[in-house]
Amino acid sequence: MTAIDPHALDTQAKAARRAKLFTRINKADTWFQVLGLSWMTPILKAIAGDNPKAQVKEIWKLLGVPVLAILCFLMLWGTLAPKVQTSLGAIPGPSAVWEEAVNLHYDAMAKAEKKAAFEERVDKRNARLIEQGKADEVKDIAYTGSPSYYTQIWTSIKTVFFGFLIGSAIAIPLGIFAGLSPYANAAINPLVQIFKPVSPLAWLPIVTMIVSALYTNNDGMFAKSFLVSAITVTLCSLWPTLINTSLGVASIDKDLISVSKVLKMNTYSKVTKLVLPSALPLIFTGLRLSLGVGWMVLIAAEMLAQNPGLGKFVWDEFQNGSSQSLAKIIVAVLTIGIIGFLLDRVMFALQSLFTFSNNR
Repeated sequence: MTAIDPHALDTQAKAARRAKLFTRINKADTWFQVLGLSWMTPILKAIAGDNPKAQVKEIWKLLGVPVLAILCFLMLWGTLAPKVQTSLGAIPGPSAVWEEAVNLHYDAMAKAEKKAAFEERVDKRNARLIEQGKADEVKDIAYTGSPSYYTQIWTSIKTVFFGFLIGSAIAIPLGIFAGLSPYANAAINPLVQIFKPVSPLAWLPIVTMIVSALYTNNDGMFAKSFLVSAITVTLCSLWPTLINTSLGVASIDKDLISVSKVLKMNTYSKVTKLVLPSALPLIFTGLRLSLGVGWMVLIAAEMLAQNPGLGKFVWDEFQNGSSQSLAKIIVAVLTIGIIGFLLDRVMFALQSLFTFSNNR
Protein backbone atom coordinates (compact mmCIF):
# COMPACT_ATOMS: atom_id res chain seq x y z
CA MET A 1 0.00 0.00 0.00
CA THR A 2 1.31 3.46 -0.99
CA ALA A 3 1.27 6.08 1.77
CA ILE A 4 -0.34 9.43 0.89
CA ASP A 5 1.47 12.50 2.16
CA PRO A 6 -1.17 14.80 3.79
CA HIS A 7 1.18 17.77 3.39
CA ALA A 8 1.32 17.25 -0.37
CA LEU A 9 -2.47 17.12 -0.55
CA ASP A 10 -2.70 20.32 1.52
CA THR A 11 -0.20 22.07 -0.79
CA GLN A 12 -2.15 21.00 -3.86
CA ALA A 13 -5.41 22.25 -2.35
CA LYS A 14 -3.83 25.61 -1.51
CA ALA A 15 -2.43 25.91 -5.04
CA ALA A 16 -5.86 25.12 -6.51
CA ARG A 17 -7.54 27.73 -4.29
CA ARG A 18 -4.86 30.27 -5.20
CA ALA A 19 -5.31 29.61 -8.94
CA LYS A 20 -9.09 29.92 -8.56
CA LEU A 21 -8.67 33.23 -6.71
CA PHE A 22 -6.44 34.69 -9.43
CA THR A 23 -8.88 33.55 -12.09
CA ARG A 24 -11.64 35.48 -10.33
CA ILE A 25 -9.42 38.56 -10.00
CA ASN A 26 -8.58 38.45 -13.71
CA LYS A 27 -12.27 38.17 -14.60
CA ALA A 28 -13.10 41.08 -12.29
CA ASP A 29 -10.33 43.13 -13.94
CA THR A 30 -12.41 43.37 -17.14
CA TRP A 31 -15.17 45.17 -15.26
CA PHE A 32 -12.75 47.23 -13.19
CA GLN A 33 -11.39 48.63 -16.47
CA VAL A 34 -14.90 49.35 -17.72
CA LEU A 35 -15.78 51.21 -14.51
CA GLY A 36 -12.48 53.11 -14.37
CA LEU A 37 -11.35 51.13 -11.32
CA SER A 38 -8.40 49.31 -12.88
CA TRP A 39 -6.28 50.16 -9.82
CA MET A 40 -8.34 47.63 -7.83
CA THR A 41 -6.72 44.70 -9.67
CA PRO A 42 -3.14 45.18 -8.41
CA ILE A 43 -4.47 45.83 -4.89
CA LEU A 44 -6.36 42.52 -4.91
CA LYS A 45 -3.37 40.71 -6.42
CA ALA A 46 -1.04 42.17 -3.78
CA ILE A 47 -3.42 41.04 -1.00
CA ALA A 48 -3.52 37.58 -2.59
CA GLY A 49 0.29 37.48 -2.51
CA ASP A 50 1.07 37.75 -6.23
CA ASN A 51 4.47 39.51 -6.39
CA PRO A 52 3.61 42.35 -3.95
CA LYS A 53 6.60 44.46 -5.04
CA ALA A 54 5.48 44.54 -8.68
CA GLN A 55 1.87 45.17 -7.64
CA VAL A 56 2.88 48.13 -5.46
CA LYS A 57 4.57 49.66 -8.50
CA GLU A 58 1.38 49.13 -10.52
CA ILE A 59 -0.77 50.62 -7.72
CA TRP A 60 1.46 53.70 -7.68
CA LYS A 61 1.09 54.12 -11.45
CA LEU A 62 -2.68 53.56 -11.59
CA LEU A 63 -3.75 55.18 -8.30
CA GLY A 64 -0.89 57.03 -6.64
CA VAL A 65 0.10 59.22 -9.60
CA PRO A 66 -3.49 60.35 -10.41
CA VAL A 67 -4.20 61.12 -6.74
CA LEU A 68 -0.92 63.06 -6.48
CA ALA A 69 -1.80 65.02 -9.64
CA ILE A 70 -5.22 65.92 -8.22
CA LEU A 71 -3.67 67.03 -4.92
CA CYS A 72 -1.14 69.20 -6.79
CA PHE A 73 -3.98 70.73 -8.82
CA LEU A 74 -5.94 71.50 -5.62
CA MET A 75 -2.85 73.08 -4.03
CA LEU A 76 -2.21 75.28 -7.07
CA TRP A 77 -5.88 76.19 -7.22
CA GLY A 78 -5.99 77.11 -3.53
CA THR A 79 -2.76 79.14 -3.80
CA LEU A 80 -3.43 81.05 -7.02
CA ALA A 81 -7.24 81.53 -6.85
CA PRO A 82 -7.26 84.26 -4.13
CA LYS A 83 -4.81 86.33 -6.20
CA VAL A 84 -7.27 86.69 -9.10
CA GLN A 85 -9.83 89.42 -8.45
CA THR A 86 -13.01 89.63 -10.51
CA SER A 87 -16.10 91.84 -10.44
CA LEU A 88 -17.61 89.27 -8.06
CA GLY A 89 -14.55 89.12 -5.81
CA ALA A 90 -11.64 86.70 -5.67
CA ILE A 91 -11.82 83.35 -7.42
CA PRO A 92 -13.05 80.88 -4.76
CA GLY A 93 -10.66 78.16 -3.64
CA PRO A 94 -11.42 74.46 -3.10
CA SER A 95 -12.76 74.96 0.43
CA ALA A 96 -15.21 77.68 -0.65
CA VAL A 97 -16.40 75.56 -3.58
CA TRP A 98 -16.89 72.56 -1.30
CA GLU A 99 -18.87 74.72 1.11
CA GLU A 100 -21.18 75.84 -1.72
CA ALA A 101 -21.57 72.22 -2.87
CA VAL A 102 -22.74 71.30 0.63
CA ASN A 103 -25.10 74.31 0.68
CA LEU A 104 -26.57 73.25 -2.67
CA HIS A 105 -27.14 69.77 -1.27
CA TYR A 106 -29.00 71.07 1.79
CA ASP A 107 -30.95 73.51 -0.37
CA ALA A 108 -31.98 70.63 -2.65
CA MET A 109 -33.14 68.61 0.34
CA ALA A 110 -35.18 71.57 1.64
CA LYS A 111 -36.79 72.13 -1.77
CA ALA A 112 -37.63 68.42 -2.04
CA GLU A 113 -39.36 68.56 1.36
CA LYS A 114 -41.24 71.70 0.34
CA LYS A 115 -42.43 70.05 -2.89
CA ALA A 116 -43.48 66.91 -1.02
CA ALA A 117 -45.45 69.01 1.50
CA PHE A 118 -47.18 70.88 -1.34
CA GLU A 119 -48.16 67.65 -3.11
CA GLU A 120 -49.45 66.23 0.18
CA ARG A 121 -51.66 69.30 0.68
CA VAL A 122 -53.02 68.96 -2.87
CA ASP A 123 -53.78 65.26 -2.31
CA LYS A 124 -55.60 66.03 0.96
CA ARG A 125 -57.60 68.79 -0.72
CA ASN A 126 -58.64 66.50 -3.58
CA ALA A 127 -59.54 63.68 -1.16
CA ARG A 128 -61.69 66.09 0.87
CA LEU A 129 -63.51 67.29 -2.26
CA ILE A 130 -64.22 63.69 -3.30
CA GLU A 131 -65.62 62.93 0.17
CA GLN A 132 -67.89 65.96 -0.14
CA GLY A 133 -69.16 64.77 -3.53
CA LYS A 134 -67.37 67.53 -5.45
CA ALA A 135 -65.25 65.32 -7.68
CA ASP A 136 -65.65 67.78 -10.55
CA GLU A 137 -63.61 70.35 -8.57
CA VAL A 138 -60.63 68.01 -8.16
CA LYS A 139 -57.52 69.53 -9.77
CA ASP A 140 -54.02 68.25 -10.36
CA ILE A 141 -52.13 71.41 -9.40
CA ALA A 142 -48.52 71.50 -10.59
CA TYR A 143 -45.77 72.60 -8.22
CA THR A 144 -44.35 75.93 -9.42
CA GLY A 145 -41.43 76.32 -7.02
CA SER A 146 -37.88 76.70 -8.28
CA PRO A 147 -36.17 73.39 -9.16
CA SER A 148 -33.42 72.04 -6.91
CA TYR A 149 -29.85 71.50 -8.08
CA TYR A 150 -30.43 67.74 -8.33
CA THR A 151 -33.60 68.30 -10.38
CA GLN A 152 -31.62 70.48 -12.77
CA ILE A 153 -28.96 67.77 -13.10
CA TRP A 154 -31.65 65.19 -13.89
CA THR A 155 -33.25 67.54 -16.45
CA SER A 156 -29.91 67.90 -18.25
CA ILE A 157 -29.34 64.13 -18.28
CA LYS A 158 -32.84 63.48 -19.67
CA THR A 159 -32.39 66.15 -22.32
CA VAL A 160 -29.02 64.90 -23.53
CA PHE A 161 -30.22 61.29 -23.73
CA PHE A 162 -33.36 62.32 -25.61
CA GLY A 163 -31.31 64.22 -28.19
CA PHE A 164 -28.63 61.54 -28.30
CA LEU A 165 -31.16 58.74 -28.94
CA ILE A 166 -32.83 60.69 -31.75
CA GLY A 167 -29.41 61.41 -33.27
CA SER A 168 -28.39 57.73 -33.02
CA ALA A 169 -31.66 56.61 -34.63
CA ILE A 170 -30.84 58.87 -37.58
CA ALA A 171 -27.07 58.35 -37.77
CA ILE A 172 -26.79 54.55 -37.53
CA PRO A 173 -29.13 53.67 -40.45
CA LEU A 174 -27.61 56.44 -42.60
CA GLY A 175 -24.11 55.24 -41.69
CA ILE A 176 -24.95 51.64 -42.63
CA PHE A 177 -26.45 52.85 -45.92
CA ALA A 178 -23.38 54.98 -46.68
CA GLY A 179 -21.00 52.16 -45.76
CA LEU A 180 -22.73 49.61 -47.98
CA SER A 181 -23.22 51.84 -51.02
CA PRO A 182 -20.49 54.02 -52.59
CA TYR A 183 -23.21 56.11 -54.21
CA ALA A 184 -24.96 56.74 -50.91
CA ASN A 185 -21.61 57.63 -49.35
CA ALA A 186 -20.93 60.10 -52.19
CA ALA A 187 -24.34 61.68 -51.59
CA ILE A 188 -24.15 61.87 -47.77
CA ASN A 189 -20.49 62.84 -47.34
CA PRO A 190 -20.83 66.48 -48.59
CA LEU A 191 -23.71 67.09 -46.18
CA VAL A 192 -21.64 65.69 -43.31
CA GLN A 193 -18.68 67.91 -44.16
CA ILE A 194 -20.91 71.01 -44.38
CA PHE A 195 -23.00 70.55 -41.23
CA LYS A 196 -20.51 68.81 -38.91
CA PRO A 197 -18.57 72.02 -38.01
CA VAL A 198 -21.70 74.11 -37.34
CA SER A 199 -21.81 75.47 -33.79
CA PRO A 200 -24.85 74.88 -31.54
CA LEU A 201 -25.14 78.66 -31.22
CA ALA A 202 -25.87 78.81 -34.95
CA TRP A 203 -28.44 76.01 -34.79
CA LEU A 204 -30.32 77.40 -31.78
CA PRO A 205 -32.17 80.33 -33.48
CA ILE A 206 -33.27 78.07 -36.37
CA VAL A 207 -34.40 75.27 -34.04
CA THR A 208 -36.18 77.75 -31.75
CA MET A 209 -38.16 79.26 -34.63
CA ILE A 210 -39.10 75.87 -36.10
CA VAL A 211 -40.18 74.43 -32.72
CA SER A 212 -42.17 77.58 -31.92
CA ALA A 213 -43.91 77.38 -35.30
CA LEU A 214 -44.77 73.67 -35.08
CA TYR A 215 -45.25 73.27 -31.33
CA THR A 216 -47.83 75.98 -30.68
CA ASN A 217 -49.41 74.27 -27.66
CA ASN A 218 -47.10 74.34 -24.62
CA ASP A 219 -49.32 71.92 -22.68
CA GLY A 220 -47.89 68.85 -24.44
CA MET A 221 -45.62 66.12 -23.14
CA PHE A 222 -42.47 68.23 -23.55
CA ALA A 223 -41.75 71.88 -22.87
CA LYS A 224 -40.53 74.01 -25.79
CA SER A 225 -37.23 74.71 -24.05
CA PHE A 226 -36.67 70.96 -23.61
CA LEU A 227 -37.34 70.26 -27.30
CA VAL A 228 -35.13 73.13 -28.47
CA SER A 229 -32.23 71.91 -26.33
CA ALA A 230 -32.69 68.24 -27.28
CA ILE A 231 -32.97 68.90 -31.03
CA THR A 232 -29.87 71.10 -30.90
CA VAL A 233 -28.03 68.23 -29.22
CA THR A 234 -29.26 65.92 -31.98
CA LEU A 235 -28.06 68.19 -34.78
CA CYS A 236 -24.60 68.58 -33.27
CA SER A 237 -23.97 65.06 -31.96
CA LEU A 238 -25.11 62.70 -34.73
CA TRP A 239 -22.06 63.23 -36.98
CA PRO A 240 -19.44 61.15 -35.09
CA THR A 241 -21.83 58.18 -35.01
CA LEU A 242 -22.67 58.55 -38.70
CA ILE A 243 -18.99 58.79 -39.73
CA ASN A 244 -17.81 55.89 -37.55
CA THR A 245 -20.75 53.68 -38.56
CA SER A 246 -20.04 54.31 -42.24
CA LEU A 247 -16.32 53.60 -41.72
CA GLY A 248 -17.03 50.43 -39.73
CA VAL A 249 -19.44 49.06 -42.33
CA ALA A 250 -17.16 49.96 -45.25
CA SER A 251 -14.15 48.24 -43.64
CA ILE A 252 -15.87 44.85 -43.18
CA ASP A 253 -13.80 41.94 -44.46
CA LYS A 254 -14.67 41.41 -48.13
CA ASP A 255 -14.64 37.65 -47.57
CA LEU A 256 -17.69 38.03 -45.34
CA ILE A 257 -19.50 39.87 -48.12
CA SER A 258 -18.57 37.07 -50.52
CA VAL A 259 -19.92 34.50 -48.07
CA SER A 260 -23.21 36.38 -47.86
CA LYS A 261 -23.49 36.23 -51.64
CA VAL A 262 -22.72 32.52 -51.71
CA LEU A 263 -25.37 31.89 -49.03
CA LYS A 264 -27.79 34.15 -50.95
CA MET A 265 -28.59 36.14 -47.80
CA ASN A 266 -31.20 38.85 -48.13
CA THR A 267 -30.38 42.44 -47.20
CA TYR A 268 -31.90 42.22 -43.70
CA SER A 269 -29.95 39.03 -42.80
CA LYS A 270 -26.78 40.48 -44.28
CA VAL A 271 -27.06 43.65 -42.19
CA THR A 272 -28.08 41.98 -38.91
CA LYS A 273 -25.82 38.89 -39.06
CA LEU A 274 -22.72 40.20 -40.81
CA VAL A 275 -22.59 43.99 -41.06
CA LEU A 276 -23.67 45.07 -37.56
CA PRO A 277 -21.62 42.52 -35.54
CA SER A 278 -18.49 43.41 -37.52
CA ALA A 279 -19.03 47.17 -37.35
CA LEU A 280 -20.18 47.36 -33.70
CA PRO A 281 -16.79 48.38 -32.20
CA LEU A 282 -16.58 51.44 -34.47
CA ILE A 283 -20.29 52.18 -34.04
CA PHE A 284 -19.85 52.28 -30.26
CA THR A 285 -16.78 54.48 -30.65
CA GLY A 286 -18.96 56.90 -32.61
CA LEU A 287 -21.72 56.69 -29.99
CA ARG A 288 -19.26 57.52 -27.21
CA LEU A 289 -17.96 60.51 -29.17
CA SER A 290 -21.51 61.64 -29.97
CA LEU A 291 -22.61 61.46 -26.34
CA GLY A 292 -19.57 63.50 -25.27
CA VAL A 293 -20.27 66.12 -27.95
CA GLY A 294 -23.96 66.15 -27.01
CA TRP A 295 -23.18 66.75 -23.34
CA MET A 296 -20.91 69.71 -24.22
CA VAL A 297 -23.45 71.16 -26.63
CA LEU A 298 -26.30 70.77 -24.14
CA ILE A 299 -24.90 73.27 -21.63
CA ALA A 300 -24.70 76.04 -24.24
CA ALA A 301 -28.14 75.10 -25.58
CA GLU A 302 -29.72 75.23 -22.12
CA MET A 303 -28.21 78.64 -21.44
CA LEU A 304 -29.94 80.21 -24.43
CA ALA A 305 -33.09 78.04 -24.58
CA GLN A 306 -33.59 78.44 -20.81
CA ASN A 307 -34.22 74.72 -20.35
CA PRO A 308 -34.14 74.27 -16.54
CA GLY A 309 -30.93 72.21 -16.43
CA LEU A 310 -27.30 72.79 -15.54
CA GLY A 311 -26.80 75.27 -18.38
CA LYS A 312 -29.59 77.49 -17.07
CA PHE A 313 -28.19 77.11 -13.54
CA VAL A 314 -24.81 78.47 -14.71
CA TRP A 315 -26.45 81.30 -16.64
CA ASP A 316 -28.70 82.28 -13.72
CA GLU A 317 -25.77 82.35 -11.31
CA PHE A 318 -23.75 84.46 -13.76
CA GLN A 319 -26.66 86.91 -14.02
CA ASN A 320 -27.22 86.83 -10.26
CA GLY A 321 -23.77 88.22 -9.51
CA SER A 322 -23.79 87.46 -5.77
CA SER A 323 -20.66 86.73 -3.76
CA GLN A 324 -21.44 82.98 -3.86
CA SER A 325 -22.17 82.88 -7.61
CA LEU A 326 -18.62 82.10 -8.72
CA ALA A 327 -18.33 79.20 -6.29
CA LYS A 328 -21.68 77.82 -7.47
CA ILE A 329 -20.60 78.09 -11.11
CA ILE A 330 -17.41 76.16 -10.33
CA VAL A 331 -19.53 73.50 -8.56
CA ALA A 332 -21.59 73.24 -11.74
CA VAL A 333 -18.43 73.00 -13.88
CA LEU A 334 -17.11 70.13 -11.75
CA THR A 335 -20.53 68.46 -11.84
CA ILE A 336 -20.61 68.72 -15.64
CA GLY A 337 -17.14 67.16 -15.87
CA ILE A 338 -17.94 64.29 -13.49
CA ILE A 339 -21.24 63.49 -15.22
CA GLY A 340 -19.50 63.59 -18.60
CA PHE A 341 -16.97 61.04 -17.33
CA LEU A 342 -19.75 58.81 -15.96
CA LEU A 343 -21.70 58.97 -19.23
CA ASP A 344 -18.59 57.85 -21.10
CA ARG A 345 -18.14 54.96 -18.64
CA VAL A 346 -21.77 53.93 -19.24
CA MET A 347 -21.19 53.83 -22.99
CA PHE A 348 -17.91 51.95 -22.52
CA ALA A 349 -19.72 49.39 -20.34
CA LEU A 350 -22.35 48.90 -23.05
CA GLN A 351 -19.60 48.55 -25.63
CA SER A 352 -17.95 45.86 -23.49
CA LEU A 353 -21.24 44.00 -23.20
CA PHE A 354 -22.12 43.99 -26.90
CA THR A 355 -18.74 43.82 -28.62
CA PHE A 356 -15.72 41.55 -28.42
CA SER A 357 -12.04 42.38 -28.16
CA ASN A 358 -8.82 40.41 -27.86
CA ASN A 359 -9.45 40.03 -24.12
CA ARG A 360 -12.93 38.58 -24.24
